[in-house]
Amino acid sequence: MNLATLALMLLAGFMAYVRLAPTNPADWHSDLGQRPTALVKPSPDAVTTLPNGAYTDLHLSPDQAQTTLAKLDVLALATPRTRRLAGSAASGRITWQTRSLIWGFPDYTTAQITADGLTIFARQRFGSQDMGVNTARLRDWLAKL
Repeated sequence: MNLATLALMLLAGFMAYVRLAPTNPADWHSDLGQRPTALVKPSPDAVTTLPNGAYTDLHLSPDQAQTTLAKLDVLALATPRTRRLAGSAASGRITWQTRSLIWGFPDYTTAQITADGLTIFARQRFGSQDMGVNTARLRDWLAKL
């Protein structure tokens, strides 16, 4: 076995791990009552980029928050390679999984109705930098609302 074959086998193994690693919804469908530790002071109604994702607090009335969460669910499910992982608009919290096109890296976005409106946290599963992918997706979804 030469070095190139070994490298290809390692690459294929990594790809299989990323695509086939099981997802436990309880790990990702978490209460957003606590802000991510990387977020010192969020900007209301603006998307804040984090090292591993993005975060926003939308200030909405309770009725607006419920309607916005339902619309966001429709938008998310219309996004390629995105599925609902857990929750529903009726329960007040939804988590979606979106996979990247080539590698199939999973990202998770949770939206939850809060006392102030709607909080949304998009983050990656693997790695420490998402290169702005979650920020771009979250901004795109919000622009379409």
